[in-house]
Amino acid sequence: MTSPTVAMIRTETRLFARERLSLFWILAFPTLLLVVLGVVPAFREYNEDFGNRRLIDLYVPTTVLLSMIMAAIMTMPPTLTGYRESGVLRRLGTTPARPASILLGQVLVHAVAVAASSVIVLVVGRVVFGTPLPGSLLGYAAAYLLALAVSLGIGTAITAVSPNARTGQVVAMVAFIPSMFTAGVYFPVEVFGGPVRDVISLTPYGAASNALNDAGAGAFPQLMDLAVMGGWAIVLYVIAVRAFKWE
Repeated sequence: MTSPTVAMIRTETRLFARERLSLFWILAFPTLLLVVLGVVPAFREYNEDFGNRRLIDLYVPTTVLLSMIMAAIMTMPPTLTGYRESGVLRRLGTTPARPASILLGQVLVHAVAVAASSVIVLVVGRVVFGTPLPGSLLGYAAAYLLALAVSLGIGTAITAVSPNARTGQVVAMVAFIPSMFTAGVYFPVEVFGGPVRDVISLTPYGAASNALNDAGAGAFPQLMDLAVMGGWAIVLYVIAVRAFKWE
């Protein structure tokens, strides 16, 4: 017999699979951006300023983070705030499938979608542009899991502080722009130096970008970057737990 939680996760998976726009932004857009950038000749030239790497090499971890941003900030919060606003969470409180089951289902389906997108990015980058695979698998796994955890923490915190879907969209957009900037989507993090780079490295996606780049180059990520991501994740989940309302 299927438990209510498992049934709810299956339902959320089916509903998510019907959201073509969300699937595009999470699964297709990061890889599409990588391909568009990769056809630009300047992105395929080796640069000593980047450790004798190419811009396209730097954008592989960036597009991995982009899939996390799209999932955690742009798609998950509107769905959950919409459930709350429409009374879905309140009604679930009277059934064996508790409201927390929806939250778990949303987190799981988005985590799986991000993982699939990341694999696609790594494979396409390697096959089409010859980008190197992560040199430190253990380091990459640690950085990736912490980056995913802090991303979902941002999404749940946005959901927690947003009373309705409209507010959730506004808060998400406020978080979206700095997240894209610090992840290196607009400019690679490596182009910044001095105090600017130091400040970026203290943000969730700045630390994630540093860690993924280090692991991609074959070195284990710096403990400071891992600690920054872990610290942000703890703070965000504490905010989410304290502020989250089911109705």
